[in-house]
Amino acid sequence: MESFFARYRNPLVLLAILLAQIIGLAVQVRQTAAGHNTLDPTDSSSVRLIRMWAEMLVAPPERAIHGTMMGVEALWENYIDLHNVRQQNRDLQKTIDRLRLEQAALLQDALQGQRLQSLLGFQQKYIYKTLPAQIIGTSGSDQSRVFYINKGSAEGLERDMAVITPDGIVGKVRDVFPHTAQVLAINDPSSGAGVMLETTGIRGILRGNAYGQLEIVDITADERIKPGDKVLTAGGDLIYPRGLPVGTVEKVVSDPDRDSFIDVVVKPAAQLDRINEVLVITSTQPHFSAQDKQDFATSEAEKGAEAAALEQQLKASQGMESRLPGLIEPNVPADQQPLYDTSNPIPVKHPPLPLHPDRFTPGTSPNTEPAAGDAATQGAAGSAAKPSQPDKPAAAGKPDR
Repeated sequence: MESFFARYRNPLVLLAILLAQIIGLAVQVRQTAAGHNTLDPTDSSSVRLIRMWAEMLVAPPERAIHGTMMGVEALWENYIDLHNVRQQNRDLQKTIDRLRLEQAALLQDALQGQRLQSLLGFQQKYIYKTLPAQIIGTSGSDQSRVFYINKGSAEGLERDMAVITPDGIVGKVRDVFPHTAQVLAINDPSSGAGVMLETTGIRGILRGNAYGQLEIVDITADERIKPGDKVLTAGGDLIYPRGLPVGTVEKVVSDPDRDSFIDVVVKPAAQLDRINEVLVITSTQPHFSAQDKQDFATSEAEKGAEAAALEQQLKASQGMESRLPGLIEPNVPADQQPLYDTSNPIPVKHPPLPLHPDRFTPGTSPNTEPAAGDAATQGAAGSAAKPSQPDKPAAAGKPDR
């Protein structure tokens, strides 16, 4: 009997050739987030077509398995595994009664704290716009620390978006698919983030090593770096916003290749191996609440009222100025205006010359006596200044000689 492969040899060879051509095209062709095909390998926003197909084949079973496991776990915890539930309910009831008494005592303190908080400042911190997502799968390799989440481009995700938890940063989005996305964890060797120490302000680059630990590399030796110091994001990498928690310094080791540099081992704030849900930062613009917007509108209205009052005062002052006499004469040249006139309009009268000048008289030297000519001049001036006396009448009977 003729074998199957010998009988259908030509169709099988043709099918194999077509399959190889399709795989070769899928390896070369890339698809962008908008759904367009391209052959440009430098486009960082595109994904190979073969990866798209592989994701379409693998993602649905992963979602189905994840949903089935969640359903089985809920069925077991809520309906099957119900041992000692009645005793737990009694203990919980006692705890509730105790907490009610504590709540009554803490209520007044909470109200007082709210009043003090409202007095501390008007401006409040804004919250980044985030998108919650669940982890549905991992890479399964020790060399590559990536995982998949159940949100993709259909929900507005893009490449290089920061992925965080309430405890700290987790990683960034590397590849985006229609309904899933691949996240590169911060402890991967190919990952990186700009960080700084909270106490000293020293900046560095955070990377993962081969053992899955976080290290701050390219830092010169500094005695101020101590275990326990908090590490925050610096914000210079344009991925992670500034001030997010990263972890704490675990130990400081010297760089084996460079003597003057050290490597700072960081303990991550988020438990990277026990994460089920994450938050993806989709926007770093501030989003204010309705109360904040109302307060801002009230502040702007008050500023507008103050500006209107100032404008009215300015108009009133301008009207008063128009009624005052002007300081600039229109028919007088600019260099002869009253504002630029430096002449003295009221000349000062000099005092009269003294009749008997001495050494204390202004203009005379204290060690010199007036000369004979000066004395004669001053005497003449004194006789000129002295009022004339009426001549005495001659004695009777004595004619003048």
